[in-house]
Amino acid sequence: MQYTSTRDKNVSVTPSEAILTGLAPDGGLFVPETIPSLGKSLDELKDLSYQEVAYEVLKLYLTDYTEAELKDCINKAYDEKFDTELIAPLVKADSTYFLELFHGATIAFKDMALSILPHLLVAAAKKNQADKEIVILAATSGDTGKAAMAGFADVAGTRIIVFYPKDGVSKVQEMQMLTQKGDNVDVVAITGNFDHAQSGVKEMFENQELAAEMAAAGYQFSSANSINIGRLVPQIAYYVYAYAKLLKEEEITLGEPLDVVVPTGNFGNILAAYLAKEMGVPIGKLICASNENKVLYDFFTSGTYDRNRDFILTSSPSMDILISSNLERLLYFVSGNSAQATKQFMEDLKQQGSYSVTPEMQAKMADFIGGYATEAQTAEEIKAVYENTGYVMDTHTAVAAYVGDEYRRRHPEANKQLVISTASPFKFVKSVMSAIDNKFADVDEFALLEKLVQVSQTEMPQAIKEIIDAKTLHDIVCAPEKMEATVKEILSV
Repeated sequence: MQYTSTRDKNVSVTPSEAILTGLAPDGGLFVPETIPSLGKSLDELKDLSYQEVAYEVLKLYLTDYTEAELKDCINKAYDEKFDTELIAPLVKADSTYFLELFHGATIAFKDMALSILPHLLVAAAKKNQADKEIVILAATSGDTGKAAMAGFADVAGTRIIVFYPKDGVSKVQEMQMLTQKGDNVDVVAITGNFDHAQSGVKEMFENQELAAEMAAAGYQFSSANSINIGRLVPQIAYYVYAYAKLLKEEEITLGEPLDVVVPTGNFGNILAAYLAKEMGVPIGKLICASNENKVLYDFFTSGTYDRNRDFILTSSPSMDILISSNLERLLYFVSGNSAQATKQFMEDLKQQGSYSVTPEMQAKMADFIGGYATEAQTAEEIKAVYENTGYVMDTHTAVAAYVGDEYRRRHPEANKQLVISTASPFKFVKSVMSAIDNKFADVDEFALLEKLVQVSQTEMPQAIKEIIDAKTLHDIVCAPEKMEATVKEILSV
């Protein structure tokens, strides 16, 4: 398996090279030259553990890693850091299945890929005789940053610098980042939004002069964002696993289509579902759930992607994104693997802030259904599901659950539905408790944690216990245009 760039067909690198560099030199994203088919039947996969399913998926994409290397990375990633041996349990509430992806060290779905990425990256560095310290640059809308820092903390041969929007994350998310230990870890708040952070990181990757300057100082950049194929590929595994487990539990029959509803910001999570479908998992509709930053809803409805709009801060901050980076990979696939077309779309987005796809491309995206939830609808969904079933979900999951419910109301004949639950309600305790009962709206966020324990009848996650009395270790703040200068200062370049 070789990887090419979404913007240049002449690029061809090995899987480990793609993981090591993160972004193609032309600013494009790495994509597999072909999408593989599942090597085992779903009937065979249904009796496997999460780790075993992950191996069956990863070996198809990461073909220059040996079986021993892959299994070592998998076993180091999916271990006691997760609070359940199932890693990604399925929960049924009413007629909806929730795939809980928040049982890792930082209680958000980013753990599913960021627990393994550091191990894949270290193996890739050895494989390619990398002689420089790897500097991970990451932009976060709240969860990637903490999960990446937790994964890379004190990993030999690496440094990690995370940028997040100062007023664009929850209090718990911010405290998780600011209290992160590790001699190789730095966190920077920027006086802008997530799109500013992501654009700033991408610009540093594309800056060849900066790359040369860093190389001279003994550093090379890599990425922990979902632009890195090493983040995306492990996410495919949990869709394969979920379908196989529903099959094992006789909730579905072999071959029965299953719709998935994914709360979507940067488009990586739902793209992983698309790839699982292309590999042979019988996924029906790919329901793309947005909050009030509904740029993806408008795209799937009209065929035009337009980021020229107000950026709205919501109670689901990990989805407060107007430039969905991973959509570039989908554009590449549905344009018939046309690097030229994809490059033009991205140029139009950069210059004019919008682009429109062809009717042929729109037809190839017919299985993607856009939907969105307002702030009020998100809160109503949390309250209604709790009152009806006792199940407590976070704001991002609630966006997806609302959009899924709306779709079923319009399509009573629809397939069974899997909602992707991306974060623990403890991570967004203020919004969750205020939705359940408005009397909590003025209560201190940390005071509400014990209330949520009582309401949800679950134990407080270790990740929350750790930050309650933890000391703040990071305090750098910069303007978006100062991101490069801040990186140089941190690295003493």
